Amino acid sequence: MTESSGAASPPQAVPGDPDPADAVVRARLLTRYPAAADGLERYAALLASDGVVRGLIGPREVGRLWSRHLANCAVLEELVPAEARVADVGSGAGLPGLPLALVRPDVRVVLVEPLLRRATFLTEAVAALGLADRVEVLRGRAEDVSLEVDVVTARAVAPLDRLAGWTLPLARLGGTLLALKGEGAVEEIEASAPALEKVGGGRAEVLECGVGLVDPPTTVVRVVRLAAGRRKGRASGGSR
Repeated sequence: MTESSGAASPPQAVPGDPDPADAVVRARLLTRYPAAADGLERYAALLASDGVVRGLIGPREVGRLWSRHLANCAVLEELVPAEARVADVGSGAGLPGLPLALVRPDVRVVLVEPLLRRATFLTEAVAALGLADRVEVLRGRAEDVSLEVDVVTARAVAPLDRLAGWTLPLARLGGTLLALKGEGAVEEIEASAPALEKVGGGRAEVLECGVGLVDPPTTVVRVVRLAAGRRKGRASGGSR
């Protein structure tokens, strides 16, 4: 018989109903990136436990982590050049920055996150996943940090016109913004054209990643930084 210590048990994550497609997408992802399989599994376990308990992932998302989050983000690597330096703005729980780093060992990633509790989780996750040699956590708002990277990524941070003002200045000239978007991507592009021009961005284009792996494929808006432009001022809210 084990003696009780009297200490309260830590809070447990409450899993959502499993999505039947999740196991299929998981198998496809691990087959495509076998060298990253262990890291992806460990990251999924972190999101399903600490990520939920600490409020970074909703409990209902646990049953669809692979289809809606890990695979959806990992396939962004199709648009990232070899040996790129990437800044993931408003990284939150590490999406898309950590899946990208796991499947692409040639890239270096800076996870930019203003909120302390999220930045703390990211620092712990980077250490747990053995990525500290090429993944850095930078606590701060995108508009307040100074970086010059090849690619800036963002997921569910802000509408494209505002997002470009915060993120494109972090890219080198010729670098790109890759923004994960939903069905309204085309409408966002049309509405944001003047704002993109002001911050030095070229014409935005809508691309798809993960065809045959995730359904629907991941929708990405890509904007190339063509000129210095004007840096947009401080955002009023936090990311994600």
